[in-house]
Amino acid sequence: MTSPVGLHRVLEPAGVLPQAAWRLDTRAEIAPNEVRIRVERLNLDAASFRQLSVKHDGDGDAIRAEVLDIIATRGKMQNPVTGSGGMLIGTVEETGRRSPLGLKAGERVATLVSLTLTPLVVTDGLAGWDGRSEQVPCEGWAILFARSVAAVLPADLDPQLSLAVLDVCGAPALTSRVVARYMAERAAEGDARPVTVAVVGGAGKSGSLSLAAARRAGAGRTVGVVPVVAERDALVAAGLADVVAVADARDPVALSSAVTSALGVPADVTVVCVDVPGCEHGAVLATGGGGTVIFFSMATSFAAAALGAEGLAADVTMLVGNGYVPGHAELALGLLRGEPGVRGLFESRLAAD
Repeated sequence: MTSPVGLHRVLEPAGVLPQAAWRLDTRAEIAPNEVRIRVERLNLDAASFRQLSVKHDGDGDAIRAEVLDIIATRGKMQNPVTGSGGMLIGTVEETGRRSPLGLKAGERVATLVSLTLTPLVVTDGLAGWDGRSEQVPCEGWAILFARSVAAVLPADLDPQLSLAVLDVCGAPALTSRVVARYMAERAAEGDARPVTVAVVGGAGKSGSLSLAAARRAGAGRTVGVVPVVAERDALVAAGLADVVAVADARDPVALSSAVTSALGVPADVTVVCVDVPGCEHGAVLATGGGGTVIFFSMATSFAAAALGAEGLAADVTMLVGNGYVPGHAELALGLLRGEPGVRGLFESRLAAD
């Protein structure tokens, strides 16, 4: 019997969902409720790619070899250190007669579920990838389940650009939802204070989209926090934040001071979009009482975040950005099309890669 969440693809250990499995069944034959994708390109999660790059000191051949080994061993791309994977684009090759995804053979799609739960086979040895960028051209196949999510690639955008945006589309959608909720609550209470938003890692993919989403949702004042001057200059030029501050997000006092100085008050909403560990306490400290911290980084230690908030006696709500919000793909692509600053940052990043 085939499971809508892919339990029939779990080889070991028994009884867990595909994301938690050590190894998946990658056979090309599909069940009636599955879809097979002919893979064109992977997008590795930023935290995963950084960890691999640091581990191998930027040696592209070594990075490529480890990615191949992970996929071959596990039947999916799941970094054993970060636990994260990424997503992919490709062409629908075959759809099962009972698949509810509405996809058709020949459509080019982006999978909006993690590679950590997607059965994946690479057949070209990643020969077209130098191991030095998050985007990985490749050949092979992947399997989607009945409960998977995928989006047809828009015809007006370069596929690599779409892939980069859709990889992080959950971040702006959740940011928009949280900011809109604060706006509604304050309006109902007759509270005229502006909603303040800090985005840590504001010049990155998810960060730039989150800044744009916060502003569209009505945030009254925003600050983008970046680690270096070059990113500050790029984010200032993009015009996505009211203030851009330079601070090491791993230094709790420095991050909190940078946010409070920029906004004049602690943030109502702090969005963490960096791909390095150790940023939890600073994010909590930078957020005012009754505020919300949204963690979108897979480098986050949620134990550190929870215990740190307790130790600081911080009355904050902490949300895990799980990558899925209804309408997230459309919202992110709309921001890309409608915000020149967002598009410029994405295109510069792709050119540098």
